[in-house]
Amino acid sequence: MAGHRELDQMRLHSQDVRQLCQVGEDDDDTDFLALSLSSHHPSRPPPEIPQPVPPRTGRGRRSSAQLPVNETVPAPYPWATNRRAAVQSLNQLIERQIFAISGRVQCKRCERLYEIEYDVREKFIEVGTFVVKNKDAMHDRAPDVWMNPILPKCRFCEQENCVKPVLSEKKKTINWLFLFLGQMLGCCTLEQLKYFCKHTGNHRTGAKDRVLYLTYLNLCKQLDPTGPFDR
Repeated sequence: MAGHRELDQMRLHSQDVRQLCQVGEDDDDTDFLALSLSSHHPSRPPPEIPQPVPPRTGRGRRSSAQLPVNETVPAPYPWATNRRAAVQSLNQLIERQIFAISGRVQCKRCERLYEIEYDVREKFIEVGTFVVKNKDAMHDRAPDVWMNPILPKCRFCEQENCVKPVLSEKKKTINWLFLFLGQMLGCCTLEQLKYFCKHTGNHRTGAKDRVLYLTYLNLCKQLDPTGPFDR
């Protein structure tokens, strides 16, 4: 009986040793797995948060269309004023003894350049009388004789209807009174006529015959502010 108990104790002892060995092996496997995971998946630093870019604070440019236009300019002619598209009245011209209004012209045939002049009193009576007689029939439209003016005869080659006015490239120096007296305002472009109406407070939209009519009527009013030249 004693021999059987010793044999049973030896069997229990061998089983405990095997269980301890298995536990040790499991621990070694666990440690190796943890080591393997840590070596294949290193810890990463947290992502950097991008800093916001401050808005650009450049100085904005002011549009040229917003810049105010200076209405006063040096008077381009003795019969003009220091306001754009404005001439002196007939009484002022007579007081200053300005009777002849001159302007540059060029022949379309021989291309000669020269000056011609008009008597301001004589020509104003001619144009003003035409306006008074025909204003109601015009219906705020320039007649054909203004739209397609009859040009002067050339002094040199004597070609009829051949001398055109030389228009200034700068609108502020256009010789408005000379063109008015010679009834050659129709030689101006639509843009030039709109410029005149803009700076004299007139409606400047529409066809050329309408803007041209307003230009003639306004110049009559400038020369004779109390005359029958209201719209």
